[in-house]
Amino acid sequence: MTIGVIIPVLNEARRIGRTLSHTLALGFDDLIVVDGGSSDQTCSIVDTLARQLEAARLVGPASASGSIRLLSAPQGRARQLNAGVAASQCDVLLFLHADTHLPPHARQNVLDALCDDTSVGGRFDVRFDSDRTVARIIGGMMNLRSYCFGIATGDQAIFVRREVFERIGRFADIPLMEDIDFTQRLKRAGHLVALTEQVVTSFRRWEQNGPLRTIVLMWTLRFLYWIGVSPNRLQHFYSMVR
Repeated sequence: MTIGVIIPVLNEARRIGRTLSHTLALGFDDLIVVDGGSSDQTCSIVDTLARQLEAARLVGPASASGSIRLLSAPQGRARQLNAGVAASQCDVLLFLHADTHLPPHARQNVLDALCDDTSVGGRFDVRFDSDRTVARIIGGMMNLRSYCFGIATGDQAIFVRREVFERIGRFADIPLMEDIDFTQRLKRAGHLVALTEQVVTSFRRWEQNGPLRTIVLMWTLRFLYWIGVSPNRLQHFYSMVR
């Protein structure tokens, strides 16, 4: 199976270069970066890396694998992810945040998870790029919540078979909670594999706003979402922890 990685970005110049270089080295077939209107150097960095990869491929097929493509889409993570899927021809789609690094054997981890035909997709465990005790606790809570409820967030690098994605429908065009909505539908379609291998994601949002304040806000938003409050109404509060 071929695996395409789709990365939505918006002003990620400080991180996208490292993430792309790291992901490219893991042997995925296609890397699609979907920009939502960045005003910094994000697009320039992606374009430079794509050109360098193409130049390396011209030297010899063995010198480079995979591809990097840059697309533009209306701002909004769901819209950007859907645009990336539309541009990919891969059998499996993996959705990755610009500040998240996959584990060393991520490609094989995904293939192993999907060797069972009843598995429709999955996600990784997560840990933060911080040695602080609170970072380890929050990461552990996120993984435990995912195990208990079978729901994954974008931080956990969700992956799905393409034919299942097309069957259950695109990411809902909502300003937030698109990952929760999607994995709710995904787990109804079949088995969602919870990989214990860990992605490493940035602790920046928690550091900027304070871990306790961010925890309270995020859990409040999720509770309000679960009881039926529209994501459009929740968007204002979510912007406080972006």
